[in-house]
Amino acid sequence: MAKHLRTSGDYTIKTGTGASGSNSVILDSKITRVKGDLIVDGDNTVVDTASLTIEDPIIILSRNNSAPADVDSGFLVTRGAANNAAFYWNEGDDTFKAVTTTSNGTGTSIADTALAKIQAGEPAAASDVATKNYVDTSSSSFTLKVAGDDSTAITVDTGQILQFVGGANISTAGSDPDTITIDLGQNLTNIESISSATSNANLTLASNGTGDVVINDTLTFSAAASTPTASAVTKIYNKTAGGGGTGLFFINSNISSGTEGELISKKKATALAIALG
Repeated sequence: MAKHLRTSGDYTIKTGTGASGSNSVILDSKITRVKGDLIVDGDNTVVDTASLTIEDPIIILSRNNSAPADVDSGFLVTRGAANNAAFYWNEGDDTFKAVTTTSNGTGTSIADTALAKIQAGEPAAASDVATKNYVDTSSSSFTLKVAGDDSTAITVDTGQILQFVGGANISTAGSDPDTITIDLGQNLTNIESISSATSNANLTLASNGTGDVVINDTLTFSAAASTPTASAVTKIYNKTAGGGGTGLFFINSNISSGTEGELISKKKATALAIALG
């Protein structure tokens, strides 16, 4: 026989000393239905059922965490004598983690003992998680081609080593994790020509500190097309020999008002000295 209980205000059932005591209220029925909202105040809620069905599409965890405080939140699976399994948001690391843990869910943090595996489908979109199979397959089909100045292409397959080999006056060295150093030797040999990259640009040879630029062999001057200009520097160049008999001329804007002069040969100097007595 159905019974109804109606009150005009709140209805309280209190056993013993209430929430601070040890007594219980037991509802012994096939189905217990709550037609309004259900609010459970307490530190622990235990649901001992073989199957739990929830209609809500979204479950909110850590609802009152508004700071936000460093509180981990997620799902914990008890595994008997083995470490528990957890999938949770690690607030300190700012990331989701799948782990095994000794935590039992009574605190506000999960202590990781080891990372756990997650199985997923093969990725399709750029933001999908990559599986090991996808990475292995993708990397196995990777092809790297390199070419030298002669445009000859060389294919470097997976597992092969791309080696940078030095040559005359050039040495190479590799260092972890990802550095190749290429050094130009201090003493250059077998160099037949040096030219500037830009048309009409100067080519400068300079020593370090107070050192000199030393020439240990014959220095050849090609004939100059015209007399160069020189401002506060001395330029030496070759032209058709004049009165000095050498064809080796110099010019400096601070010497003889910038008029070029010819270096005189020993023969010409001797003859001039005799003529002048």
